[in-house]
Amino acid sequence: MNRKLSWGVLSTAKIGMEKVIPAMQAGKYARIDAIASRDTTRAQTAAKRLDIPKAYGSYEALLEDSEIEAVYIPLPNHLHVEWIIKSMEAGKHVLCEKPIGLNFEQAVYLDKKIEGFPELNIMEAFMYRFHPQWKTVKKLIREGGIGELRNIHSHFSYYNVDPDNIRNRPEVGGGGLLDIGCYCISLARFLFEKEPIRVCASIEYDPRMKTDRLVSAVLEFENGTATFTCSTQLADRKFADIAGTGGRIEVENPFVPPSDKKTKIIRHAGSESREIYFEPCNQYTLQGDLFSEAVITGSDVPTPIHDAFANMKVIDKTLKSAKSKKWVKI
Repeated sequence: MNRKLSWGVLSTAKIGMEKVIPAMQAGKYARIDAIASRDTTRAQTAAKRLDIPKAYGSYEALLEDSEIEAVYIPLPNHLHVEWIIKSMEAGKHVLCEKPIGLNFEQAVYLDKKIEGFPELNIMEAFMYRFHPQWKTVKKLIREGGIGELRNIHSHFSYYNVDPDNIRNRPEVGGGGLLDIGCYCISLARFLFEKEPIRVCASIEYDPRMKTDRLVSAVLEFENGTATFTCSTQLADRKFADIAGTGGRIEVENPFVPPSDKKTKIIRHAGSESREIYFEPCNQYTLQGDLFSEAVITGSDVPTPIHDAFANMKVIDKTLKSAKSKKWVKI
């Protein structure tokens, strides 16, 4: 490994500017060479701020740059599928922010399109999976450290009632389930290492903004259940509790742990509890490096794209369950 992958970024979105781009620039195998906006001045300002060599006034112009090998897409949810396809057609590997699209129908459509580009790597950016705490949690589960895994409960919430915020605009894919509930669903599937059989959900919608602001659901797996709550209008809180027949694991910050502080999980077994600490790390850096390394070496990306499609299917069924007020098979 004696080179870095050349990346372009479609959009000057806040998550890219403040989180992902600086993290990838700090990595071993990624180099951010270009950024694009629909406004040339905005792109140039972003490029200057983050020391990115090239700035483009359109997404199409960046994709025409033959030196760019991969693109990171932090666009609004309703634009994900469109620009994943355009990026593939331009011969670029793609790392796209979650969720992969607005619904399972879009996922099916994207799946068919991807078949025509077997040489390209496409991955959904669930960065939490790359934090070392989850490798340890999975190892404990697989080795019987908490007995048989039976239940996962997770919570992800923040308070945001700004009607102009993209998370509160349903026409562009706003709402709690697509923004943060997708993490809870992904986590359950990640730890059980299976797909849920059925789901039962309750959803409360904001009467003014029409977005889902409070979601609670039960996912039934073959050998257990996962329960979660997500909300865009509750006090900020994040946690995960993983329970088995012989113990349980508390994860203090399952999805967005700080990159400059140690992270802790607590394993409980009988009357004993053990705190396990992890040195500070940036999960965005790890995600970018692992994806870049896969492209450079010609290997598979860490998370196959079909995992994203499976997650979107569960999201769709969760919405259907809440609407019908019944259990829904997945």
